[in-house]
Amino acid sequence: MTKATGYALGPYQTAVVRIGFAGTWLFFLLRELPHRQEMYGPDSPWNWDMAQQLIANNGAFTALMWSDGNLWFEVVYALAILSSALLLLGWHTRVMSVLFMIGVLSLQNRSIFMGDGGDNVIHLMATYLVFIRCGQVWSLDARRAARARAGGADADLVDPVDRVGPALWWVCGLALSAVTFMGELSHGWLLFLWGMLLAHGLWWAVGWRAGRSASLGEFRKLLDVVANIAHNAGLLVIMVEACLIYATAGWYKIQGSRWQDGTAVYYPLNLDYFSPWPALSELLSSHGIMVLLVTYGTVAVQVAFPFTLFNRRVKNVLLAAMIVEHSVIAVVLGLPFFSLAMIAADSVFLPTSFLLRVGGWAARARDVAVSRLPLSRLRRSGGADDEGRTDGMPEQRVPDGQSDGSPGGKPDEEPTRTAHVGFSP
Repeated sequence: MTKATGYALGPYQTAVVRIGFAGTWLFFLLRELPHRQEMYGPDSPWNWDMAQQLIANNGAFTALMWSDGNLWFEVVYALAILSSALLLLGWHTRVMSVLFMIGVLSLQNRSIFMGDGGDNVIHLMATYLVFIRCGQVWSLDARRAARARAGGADADLVDPVDRVGPALWWVCGLALSAVTFMGELSHGWLLFLWGMLLAHGLWWAVGWRAGRSASLGEFRKLLDVVANIAHNAGLLVIMVEACLIYATAGWYKIQGSRWQDGTAVYYPLNLDYFSPWPALSELLSSHGIMVLLVTYGTVAVQVAFPFTLFNRRVKNVLLAAMIVEHSVIAVVLGLPFFSLAMIAADSVFLPTSFLLRVGGWAARARDVAVSRLPLSRLRRSGGADDEGRTDGMPEQRVPDGQSDGSPGGKPDEEPTRTAHVGFSP
């Protein structure tokens, strides 16, 4: 019970999930920037009236149905790009995760026939990210929290110098009030969005005053327990969702005749739509044994993966195989965003020991790059903490009481408490 309520599990895994999905959606929006009008805007074949009729039946959420004007579409598209970039950087992740979800749902539900399986994964994960603390590490929030601790602030309370967080929530509150007055939201979405706004307002108010009142300090701890439960439940849902994706895909493949006779991989390699490199596709499809092995291997890995979670070593082997498989799909079949979305979902199972090594490599590469800048000495002397780091992570260690950091790992005897910045419960 203490493990589920005492601290937020998988800080590095959730950070990678945040970075992966925000980056995938950001790159997709930037790539389709010249074609945005035809995909989701007024020039789309799935026009505004058709989308309105469909949404009236299925009740899907999209802010693009609030107006059919081109200016409103450009504003929503720009906000989707901005929220994705800021969530990728981890800047006020709680606010950005909500705006990121709104951007994803608004565009995808506007033209539901434009996406593929990767868009469906992003659609689901954007909702789950709202409930998890995905900015504990590798984020600007973590960096700001480290600086607040260095200045003597209590890590359990709201950062007293943070003025941007409350301002963001005030702006969101005014926008939500306007939308509520216009009557554009259903009762379910009104309850959800107003609940998020009021919950974080309560979090900030209690955190702001907790240092001056013992009773509020105890209430602050209760809110922290609730936030940890929501985070850990959201992390569990992401893991279950990834397992369901692979399990259902694998079992459906078994029922298909092309997967049974070992030719399911052969046919996509010979379709122009899935052949960005015709010579490479022809080379791969010309080896029948290789096509057969890849076909059966794909089914075996997808069906077996959920059962390998009971054995960490086998799980890591199959996880590496699936990441390699998605990387090959991105190159050979020309589906980069589908592959990036699936790799981001797979990363929730990566062990923290591996993520720490990757983080160390990235930090060293960054230090080398910064050291070559003309003003590197001035930056290091003015912006670094006591240990010469500026990323909000003084030490590369497992913070949340886990031996290897992978969700479900064994807790250490004394888990390290995480910092809470602004409105990030």
